[in-house]
Amino acid sequence: MKADIKKINIFSRKRFWAGILSAQFLLFFILAKFHSTLIVFERFFEIQKVFHQKIFAVFPFSVGDLLYILLAVLMIFYLLKIFKKKTRNHFVLKFLILLNLLYFLYQIFWGMLYFQTPLAEKLPNEEITLQDTKTLALKYLNLCKQTRNRVSEDRNGVFKLMNLKLTEQEILLQQSQLPSFISSKKPTGINSFKSSLWKAIMSSTGILGYYNPFTGEAQFNPELPSTYLPFTLAHESAHQLGFAREQEANFIGYLIGKDSKNAELKYSTQYFVLKSLLNDLVEKDPEFVRKIIRSYSSGMKRDRLAEKMFVKKNEGFLNDFFGFTNDLFLKSNRQDGSITYSYFTGLLIRYEKMNANK
Repeated sequence: MKADIKKINIFSRKRFWAGILSAQFLLFFILAKFHSTLIVFERFFEIQKVFHQKIFAVFPFSVGDLLYILLAVLMIFYLLKIFKKKTRNHFVLKFLILLNLLYFLYQIFWGMLYFQTPLAEKLPNEEITLQDTKTLALKYLNLCKQTRNRVSEDRNGVFKLMNLKLTEQEILLQQSQLPSFISSKKPTGINSFKSSLWKAIMSSTGILGYYNPFTGEAQFNPELPSTYLPFTLAHESAHQLGFAREQEANFIGYLIGKDSKNAELKYSTQYFVLKSLLNDLVEKDPEFVRKIIRSYSSGMKRDRLAEKMFVKKNEGFLNDFFGFTNDLFLKSNRQDGSITYSYFTGLLIRYEKMNANK
C-alpha cells in the first residue's frame, strides 16, 4: 500500500516530469551519435509511414491541421490555468506530461531522421566553381523556356496548373524512379497530399507546405502561384518518403520532377532550380543574374511578376517572424538556414556533373 502511494506521489510531481523531459533530450542526443540506432529509426519510419498514410489518406480534409488546432486550444487552456494561482500546480503538471508525450512521439516518428547519412556523401566529392553554377543556370534558363511553351496560362498569360490530381499522381509515380544509389526508401503509392485548412496563415507567413509527422500527410497551400505548387508537392512528398532535411527534400523534389512527362511538374521543378541557382549567384555576380532575368521568355516574366505580386500581397510581420523562427529550426537540426541555397545547389551541380561525365 505504501509503495503504491509512493508511486502516485512520484508521478504527480512536476520535478519528475521535468526530469523525464530533460532525460529525453539527453537520450535522443546520444542516440543520434550512433549509426546503428539511426538505422533502426529509419526502418521504423518505413513501417510507420505506410501505417500513417493508409489511415489518414482516407479523410478528404487535413487531419493534421485539425490535430494542431486542438493542440493549440489545449495549450492555451493550460497556460490560462497556469496563470491562476489556484490551478497552477495541477496544470503545470499536465502541461509537462503533454510536452513529454509530444516530444517523444515527434522524435520517434520524425526527429531522428534529421541525423541520417547526408545525401552529399552519396555523390562524388568534386569542387564546385562559380562557372559550374553559371553554366547550369544557363542550361536551366533554356530548359524553362522550352517547357514553358507546353503549359497552360490563365487570362493574364500566367502559368496555370490545370489538373492538380494528375500532378499528384505523377509525383507518386516518379518516386519509384529515384536512382537506387540516392534512395533505397520505398514509396507507399498512397496519395496523402492535403490542402491545408490554414491557407490564409500559410500565405501570410511564407510557408508553402509542410509535412505532418503525426499523420504522414503532406500539407500544401492551395493559394500558391502555379509556379510554386507542383514543386512544393514534390518537396513535401520527399518528406513523406523519409528525407527530413529541407535542402535534401528539395534535391529529391528535383529528381522527382526533372524528367517528368508532366509539363507542369517539369516546368515548376526547372523554374525552382533556376531560381535557386540565381539566388546562389546573386551576391557573387549580380550582373550575371540580372542578365539571366532579362533573358526570361515573356511567359516566364509574367510568372515572375505573379510570384512577386503574391509575395508583396502577403508580406508583413508574420512573414518575417516565421522566416526567422524557421531559420533557427533548420539550423538546430543540422541544416542550412532557410535563406541558404548552397547545399541544395551543391547536390544539384555534383549530380549534374556526374551524369554529364557518364
